[in-house]
Amino acid sequence: MRKWNFCAGPAVISEDVLQEVKSELLEFNNAGASIMEISHRSKIYSSVAEEAKNDFIEILNIPDNYDVLFLQGGATHQFSMVPYNFGNTSKEADYILSGTWSKKAIAEASKIIKVNTIASSEGKNFTYAPDSNDWNISQNASYVHYCPNETIQGVAYHQIPNINKPLIADASSVILSEPLDVNKFSLIYAGAQKNIGPAGLTIVIIDRDFMEYGNQDIPNILKYSEHSSSDSMLNTPPTFAWYMAGKVFKWIKKSGGLGHFKAQNHKKASKLYEFIDNSSFYSNNVDIDNRSIMNVPFLLADDNLDKIFLTEAEDNELLNLKGHRSVGGMRASIYNAMPLEGVNQLIDFMKVFEAKYG
Repeated sequence: MRKWNFCAGPAVISEDVLQEVKSELLEFNNAGASIMEISHRSKIYSSVAEEAKNDFIEILNIPDNYDVLFLQGGATHQFSMVPYNFGNTSKEADYILSGTWSKKAIAEASKIIKVNTIASSEGKNFTYAPDSNDWNISQNASYVHYCPNETIQGVAYHQIPNINKPLIADASSVILSEPLDVNKFSLIYAGAQKNIGPAGLTIVIIDRDFMEYGNQDIPNILKYSEHSSSDSMLNTPPTFAWYMAGKVFKWIKKSGGLGHFKAQNHKKASKLYEFIDNSSFYSNNVDIDNRSIMNVPFLLADDNLDKIFLTEAEDNELLNLKGHRSVGGMRASIYNAMPLEGVNQLIDFMKVFEAKYG
C-alpha cells in the first residue's frame, strides 16, 4: 500500500496516473516498444508531445501569442537562461528576494548582468513576501523577476504584481495549483517535479513578441527562439517526463480542471494552518497574507522532539515531513496529487503526538 508522501519535490503523483503509466510501460500503443525507447522524432512520440502541449495550453487557457516549451535542465537552468536571453538590452534587471530560490536566481543572474535587488525579506528570515506596491522598479531594468511561491520558507504571493516592465516568474512550486492569468507575464518557467510530473522537465511559457528581443549572440541551446522554432526538439527532450506530464494534464482535466484544484488546495491548506494556529505545540511564523498553499512549514515547541516526530510520522505512513536544513522543523508539501484524506491523516497524527509530548 502506498503511503502519504509530503515531499517538496520530486513530489507525489496521482496513483491513477501511475497505474496508467504502469500499464503502458513495456509497450506503448502497440508500438512494440516502451515510450522510453521510441524516437522523439517519430510520429508516435510527436503525437504524444503535441497532445500534452495542447492540453497544457487548454488547462491554463494560454493565449495564442504565447509559446510553450518543454525543456531540460530544471528551473535552475532558467536562472542563467533568462538573463542570457533578456539581460542584453540594458545589461541589468530587477529581482525580488523573498526566499531561497529567488536568492539562487539572483546569484546566477549576477554572473551575467547587473542585478538590482529592489525588494527583500531576508532581514526577517523570509517570513513574508515584499509588497509589490513597494517595489521600486529600476528605469533601465530589462525585466522584473520574482518567485510566486518559495518552497523552502513556505512564502507566497497570492496576487500577480502589476508593473510596467516585462514580468518573469519562477512558478515551479505553484504552477497548475489554480487558474493563472498568463497575459500578465512575459515569461513563466516551472520545474516539473511538483504539480506536473517527474523531475527532468521544465516548462516555459513565453510571449512570442518578448522572445524576439532575445540575445542572438549566445549558443543556440540557450536561445528560447531556437527551442521554439524546433518545437522543443532542438536536442533530444526529456521524453519520458514529457509523456508523463501529458498523463498528469489528462488527469487534471478529468478531475475538473484548475478551478477544482484551487478549491481543493485551499481547503487542504486552510485546514492544516487552522490546526497549527490553534495549537500551542506547533507554530508557523510566516505572515498570514503570504502563507503558501502548496508548502506548509511548521515548528515544534521543542526542537529536541523533531527526530522523534519524524520517526513516529513514518511509522504512521507519513513520509518526507522534514523541513529544509536551512529552516529546520517540518514541512508538509500538499500539491495537487495529495488528497484531503492525506492532510486529515497528518493532522490526526499531529494531535496524537501533541497529546503525548506536549
